[in-house]
Amino acid sequence: MPFNDRAAAGRRLAEALARYRGQAPAVLALPRGGVPVAAEVARALRAPLDLILVRKIGVPRQAELAMGAVANGQNPVVVRNEDIIRYGGISEAEFEAVRDMELGEIERRRRQYLGGRARIAVSGRAVIVIDDGIATGASMRTALRALRSQQPRELVLAVPVAAKDTIAELRGEADTIVCLETPAWFEAVGAFYRDFRQVTDAEVIAILAQHTGDSPSIE
Repeated sequence: MPFNDRAAAGRRLAEALARYRGQAPAVLALPRGGVPVAAEVARALRAPLDLILVRKIGVPRQAELAMGAVANGQNPVVVRNEDIIRYGGISEAEFEAVRDMELGEIERRRRQYLGGRARIAVSGRAVIVIDDGIATGASMRTALRALRSQQPRELVLAVPVAAKDTIAELRGEADTIVCLETPAWFEAVGAFYRDFRQVTDAEVIAILAQHTGDSPSIE
């Protein structure tokens, strides 16, 4: 069943995550599309809203096809999709060039979205990681691995919709997975939303501004 928009999907996801209310979880969104979804969850759970900054490493001249992903931090975490790299005949130099470009974009977004806000403390708490949907899973896998290294008490992957095979592949990356829809046929995340307009930087900044009293931010 399609979701009306990301906010509606977030409200439905919040219902499925209701058991975390009162456990002081942290809600981390993958920008930009995950932010409106996560905002609804954070509001319902009375939890802090924050960001995990991950960028898809797209195939040259076919940027929507992920050959990997990178999460920035003190030491960048890179996940490679070796099948796509081999299929596309991507050289190591080509991979590294796109990776470095995306690291630059992560730094730009960090400054724009988060400014000088300190990172949230992840260790020892339940952390709920949210996006608006998952196709290949490269970005989410990178986010989960980056957060796992910070030793949360429980690492929760929560999304409105994801490819069935991808969710199966991610089960080893999270302690708990909450996914509302796992259709056997999956072409693109946007196919499951009536309104899937692009989320702008300004919208992300505005949403975060509504949660400035909740928590600082994470790279």
